[in-house]
Amino acid sequence: MIIIVIACILLYLAMLFFLQRDSSITEFLVKDFADSSNSFLTWGITSVIYCALVSVLFSQFIPFIPPKIAEVQVFGYGLNKFGFTFFGVAVFYLLKALLGYIYYASVGNIRKWNVFYFTATKFYFCVSMLLIFLCLGHYYFMPNPMELLNNYVLLFIIILIFKIIYYFFHKNHILPYQWYYKILYICTLQILPVLVLWKLLFL
Repeated sequence: MIIIVIACILLYLAMLFFLQRDSSITEFLVKDFADSSNSFLTWGITSVIYCALVSVLFSQFIPFIPPKIAEVQVFGYGLNKFGFTFFGVAVFYLLKALLGYIYYASVGNIRKWNVFYFTATKFYFCVSMLLIFLCLGHYYFMPNPMELLNNYVLLFIIILIFKIIYYFFHKNHILPYQWYYKILYICTLQILPVLVLWKLLFL
């Protein structure tokens, strides 16, 4: 766990130093889209770090690895619970990103896609910083970490609600102006995929 957390921190430092022109965290968070640089790479790095940290936190709660997946081995190695969780979360976010791109293209608002992932990057950056502290606290300071799943689920529900509000009312207007398109996005690309991921990992 500690290796993954340290690697994530080092990746963020490299991202801020090299991709964001030696920006501080505050400068990165308040930067406007017009002044941004390397937004796509920054989004990719933030997404990988977020997926890794979520997997570290939740992998120990996975009841079992599906037998068909456990049987798949490459050079004699198979997925453990962390690998299975990371693979599931990563595929989930890749598909969600692809569907998001298709959504923006289908509503004739493809130019907002770049602004959307630029804005979403800042949100996931902040959440991943919270996850770093949660992972460290969970593995080193919690007396009964296996009993905390319900608390983590509640926390992520709160984060999801906050994210929806953040997307709705952000100054960049990253969602289409029509309300029915906004509701379509929230239902099909925010709430429904989370339920599918939950079923994949825990049921």
